[in-house]
Amino acid sequence: MTPDIYIGVMSGTSLDGIDVAAIRINDQFSFLAADCVKLPDDLRQQILMLTQPGNNEIELMGRLDNVLGKLFADAVKQLISSSNIDIKKIAAVGCHGQTIRHRPEAGFTLQIGDPNTIAEQTGLTTIADFRRRDLANGGQGAPLVPAFHNKLFRSAETNRVILNIGGMANITVLPANPSSLVTGFDTGPGNILSDAWIHEHSGASFDEDGNWARAGAVNQELLQHLLNLPFFSEAAPKSTGREQFHIDWIKQVIQENKLQIIAVDVQATLLELTACTIADAFNAQHLADPELYICGGGVHNSALLQRLQELTNTVHIATTEELGLHPDWVEASAFAWLAHQTLNKLTGNLPSVTGAAHERILGGIYQA
Repeated sequence: MTPDIYIGVMSGTSLDGIDVAAIRINDQFSFLAADCVKLPDDLRQQILMLTQPGNNEIELMGRLDNVLGKLFADAVKQLISSSNIDIKKIAAVGCHGQTIRHRPEAGFTLQIGDPNTIAEQTGLTTIADFRRRDLANGGQGAPLVPAFHNKLFRSAETNRVILNIGGMANITVLPANPSSLVTGFDTGPGNILSDAWIHEHSGASFDEDGNWARAGAVNQELLQHLLNLPFFSEAAPKSTGREQFHIDWIKQVIQENKLQIIAVDVQATLLELTACTIADAFNAQHLADPELYICGGGVHNSALLQRLQELTNTVHIATTEELGLHPDWVEASAFAWLAHQTLNKLTGNLPSVTGAAHERILGGIYQA
């Protein structure tokens, strides 16, 4: 028998409670049951504060959610036009959105870029909000891309590690032994700190090829203070973001420890921080004859890649292009794959990576 009972949940602007109603829909509509759950007074007051009109963070988030949705839709349409893909052959768009807050320890992560707008403006079914189901199941909601790495890059002959260097850096460990679990986690900052530091001091958006970092000298005292951050010694599963790694943190460490250090040496130290924390995470896996494949924007920083080569000794290091996928397009391809998983009712997370209790179908479907 096909289930035919639906439950609706509504909390109105009066904030007087949560109304819940059960109905049956077959050939006819039948009302079955209802209840009302009172909102706790302290929660009601907090919600009231959030609903106050004005030019605040909520207002800005709402506007940017819409603006980004339109931009994401435009990007999809531009790709379709430039590649001459037949739109009738497109099953779905998988949109990660723009993360504006990631706080797994508080039970939430927040991405914006309205999928309703994307679906409406592209005429394509859109899958979005991939992270929160994993969080609801006890996971970190991140990283999610290791499931895609496992599908595409795992080898039965060789232990492989996939390193993504974006704003944050994360690794995926793909053992050759098929009975061994895939693991993965954020190692810490990728490009985010060095990008922010060079932008503040020169206006550049990134340190091209790591040239400014090369011109400086690593300040060991600063490096050790940065490495003392508890995140680096925490066991996986773990994930992080701008909430933890931002330029004010660097300034605070320098100021609190009364360090006399010039800007270019800070840049060199930040590159070393990224390289050391990645290498430490990689070396701690104790894999036999591992191969390391790199993707993300960090592949274009030869100073960083050179340092990684030095810190991981004689490990085979290459980009994912050697495995058939250009390093710049791995993450976007991963969310296309996650859209496929969701649309076909297949799971998309790896509990051994995120710490979730179970594999889950991720994301919400916004029909064309």
